[in-house]
Amino acid sequence: MIAVEDILKGHRTAEARWARFGPYYAMFPVDFAFEVVEKYSKVGDYIIDPFAGRCSSIYAGGVLGRNSLGIEINPVGWLFGTVKLQPADKEDVIDRLLEIYGKRNDFTEQMKQMPEFYRICYCDEVLKFLLSAREALNWKVDNIDATLMSILLIYLHAKLGEGLSNQMRMTKSMGLNYSVKWWKSKGMETPPEINPCDFIVKKIDWRYEKGKPSIKFDSRVIFGDSSEKLINISDKAIENDIKFSLLFTSPPYCSITDYHADQWLRLWLLGGAENPQSLKDKHKGRFVNKQEYYDLLDNVFGLCSKMMKTNSTVYVRTDKREFTFNSTIEILKKHFPTHKVQIVEKPLKEDTKTQTKLYGDKSMKPGEVDIIMTR
Repeated sequence: MIAVEDILKGHRTAEARWARFGPYYAMFPVDFAFEVVEKYSKVGDYIIDPFAGRCSSIYAGGVLGRNSLGIEINPVGWLFGTVKLQPADKEDVIDRLLEIYGKRNDFTEQMKQMPEFYRICYCDEVLKFLLSAREALNWKVDNIDATLMSILLIYLHAKLGEGLSNQMRMTKSMGLNYSVKWWKSKGMETPPEINPCDFIVKKIDWRYEKGKPSIKFDSRVIFGDSSEKLINISDKAIENDIKFSLLFTSPPYCSITDYHADQWLRLWLLGGAENPQSLKDKHKGRFVNKQEYYDLLDNVFGLCSKMMKTNSTVYVRTDKREFTFNSTIEILKKHFPTHKVQIVEKPLKEDTKTQTKLYGDKSMKPGEVDIIMTR
């Protein structure tokens, strides 16, 4: 079994290189995920994360020899997690890339009809290629297509020279009108000329340089809403006499961010709308409604509690603000009434550039809180 310290030192191993696969808003730090899994579970245990994000907890569990199960409602996070647990063979991914690139000119007319944002964001070669990939890649069911699509998502937007786009942030998709106005104010109406095939091949070569990660235990991520998926999972766990030793997660923070809106451009590549709209689907928004937020956590943690061992550990990282913290701990105590509670505050230094600060969430106080429940 690979040592945790090897994972935490840059990109020396395949496991370390794939651990940081996929930029994602408010993601678990990789070292944090590995440290918690190592400390609060043992080889062969079952761990669960019902709000998996880009699935660092599940990946850490798989690498460290735990049977790990995650659930993620956002397809971007789900795709990142699924692929790094089981990436396709490099040669197959490159072959598929060449096939998609070879069909790019079929999308010349469609490219010309794209909104101004896309024409400033991407050069013609890149935009045609992306349209080809958007139509052809069957990422939900095909492992090769999923692997290629997830790599495209990583480099879909970033700083100049680091991705396929004009100057943008990597983690969060900025709005259409905001981006166009900003580019024009900076005299950046002309996107960089990039050969997307050459660019992505280099990224694939680097990603696979150390090989593929070794995941020998059953570790997977289910795509969907935890409040729905956990019902079936709970029934199967009870039927097969499976009990989880560690519940390790970080739920969405009430009123902080809209995880789908923040990833709208990557969601577009996955087949979503050209123009991002505020999503109204349940459990996909900003959780402004406090009762709906409370009910979600109550439902999810309640379903999880039925699958946990008597001496299980519950480790939840949450928002420091009063409503989110108080609701979370109240619900956890309700469903794990015999567990001892430890509260560990995670204050941030004044100059720490957190993602929530960078992207304008002024209401969030610096720092988070870890709720650790043991027996």
